[in-house]
Amino acid sequence: MDKKIAYTLLSLLFVVVWIWAAIEPLHHDDWVLENILVFITIPIVFWTGHYFKFSMLSYLFITLFMILHVIGSHYTYAEVPWGFTLGEWLGSQRNMYDRLIHLLFGVLMVYPFREIVLRIAKIQGFWSYLVPFMIITAMAGGYEVMEWITADMVDPEAGIAFLGTQGDIWDAQKDIFVAMIGGFTTLIIIKLSSFVSRMF
Repeated sequence: MDKKIAYTLLSLLFVVVWIWAAIEPLHHDDWVLENILVFITIPIVFWTGHYFKFSMLSYLFITLFMILHVIGSHYTYAEVPWGFTLGEWLGSQRNMYDRLIHLLFGVLMVYPFREIVLRIAKIQGFWSYLVPFMIITAMAGGYEVMEWITADMVDPEAGIAFLGTQGDIWDAQKDIFVAMIGGFTTLIIIKLSSFVSRMF
């Protein structure tokens, strides 16, 4: 498939999901707060595209993560319907959509960050794995701090919906940890696939 067509399809897919998510969200104030990430990330991706083209796989991963995020913004992360089903499968009464998205942040976003490390910073070898892992860890932690500051500044009801702790005092630490697991898993897969390709 032509790259321009693929970029256009990914963009259209995201726009369609975003419009759906913007129509009568469960908690409008939370939707606004969650979409701060969208309003920051999407312009950056398009603007940097003039100077740095990610691989198609990276654009796919970024789009998937943003789509999953805006689905969470429609319901709030703690109330996505199939998040309760996921919780039941895992033997928990908690809505696990929030935890899943933090895991997928690591799984999906470490790949484009590694591309930046390889192609712009020109970092190779062991450091080309460690640096992206450190970036994912720092961003996961930074997002939790941003959530706390934002929730402290806005209406209490919107702040509670935005945090989505669901009564777990260790929610932030667990979210960071699963993002680390996700990032580490992807990096291991990249390393193993590189090792296998060299063998054959």
